[in-house]
Amino acid sequence: MSSVAVRVEGLSKRYRIGRRRRPSDSLKEALTERARRLLRRGDSPDDEERFVWSLRDVSFEVREGEAVGVIGRNGAGKSTLLKILSRVTAPTEGRVEIMGRVGSLLEVGTGFHPELTGRENVFLNGAILGMSKAEIDAKFDEIVAFAEVERFLDTPIKRYSSGMYTRLAFAVAAHLEPEILIVDEVLAVGDSSFQRKCLGKMDDVTRLGRTVLFVSHNMAAVTRLCPRALLLDSGRVVAYGQSQEVVDQYVAGIDDLSKVLLRKRSDRIGTQAVRFVGIELRDADGVPIPQAAAGQDVALAIEYESEPGAVLHDVEFAIHVRGAFEERICTFSTMVTGADLFREIPPHGIVLCQIPRLPLQPGRYSTSLACHVAGEIADFIQAAWGFDVEVGHFFKSGRLPGTDTGPLLVDHAWQIAARNGVPHGGLRDP
Repeated sequence: MSSVAVRVEGLSKRYRIGRRRRPSDSLKEALTERARRLLRRGDSPDDEERFVWSLRDVSFEVREGEAVGVIGRNGAGKSTLLKILSRVTAPTEGRVEIMGRVGSLLEVGTGFHPELTGRENVFLNGAILGMSKAEIDAKFDEIVAFAEVERFLDTPIKRYSSGMYTRLAFAVAAHLEPEILIVDEVLAVGDSSFQRKCLGKMDDVTRLGRTVLFVSHNMAAVTRLCPRALLLDSGRVVAYGQSQEVVDQYVAGIDDLSKVLLRKRSDRIGTQAVRFVGIELRDADGVPIPQAAAGQDVALAIEYESEPGAVLHDVEFAIHVRGAFEERICTFSTMVTGADLFREIPPHGIVLCQIPRLPLQPGRYSTSLACHVAGEIADFIQAAWGFDVEVGHFFKSGRLPGTDTGPLLVDHAWQIAARNGVPHGGLRDP
């Protein structure tokens, strides 16, 4: 039996958060506030200062050569756990044992020096991992080819786009032969082709007997790459075992969560300048319906509210649709449709997202809701609501598509064209 690569025992992490007070209007108020702070005793929270536990009593082991997916909703503690394992931050309680050299890819901005070039950062990261210059030289060309940044190697990375930065960071983390590879889901920055390359590389790393911890919202990638998975909820471990069983438990919880009234949801992020308070599915006549059929004209009606009398400028709404395994299917967004009617909106109302000929295969879907005000996230709720799509005649041909053709139905047409009077051809092979 392989030995333990990562051992976590009773791990907890606490953060202090404070409420900003209105600036003092007078010297007297300032001195009073200073005295209040000096007289405060202990760590018990009051109206000004509170503590939040990002992780509570987390314990688990990962054996050498295992690939473990770390899953959970936003705010569950996944990224905090990986930061502690990567020694980016220290735990409040508990201990972590790491047996081996760690290569980490956390959020964009971690691990590289912005003033150094891409070339210099590759050697710097290799040195941090304890590798000699000769070892880094042996991998250098492979790293650069994988990252696709040859033209910018001698450019300071502060001038890199987020995609370029992520490609180079992943290439360094994966190719410099760490015994343990820790990857947060920053792969969303890259395009689909690069994401496939990254998943393939992590597959290669596990085949070589190295250990991988992988945070992702893509449940299909977790079940394919990771035989085991760890499910976090509110900073605690709620499941750890075979990945398919853990993913099934997580998806069932997401479905249950989407049934909670939006007004009562506390697991939301943003300034709360706008809050989502309701959502329903409507047919073409505006009548609420329990489910939709593929190919049916529908609308998603979203109710929002803000402070009475608030003036809301430059508002953007988005609906992210996810499938049974939390994979992103599509996004409906006012930003990409150029809807100018949201330059100013009333403090309370309902926005309608009209979807002609719903292009989804039959099945169960969940939605996440997002709202930005003046470029700042106002409200975001993951798994805000779930809905069902039933069989429908999308193509109006009398024939139904197979369920194995993918989640989206795309209207299309076929014909046979003639070129220069010659039927069926004329096109050259690529």
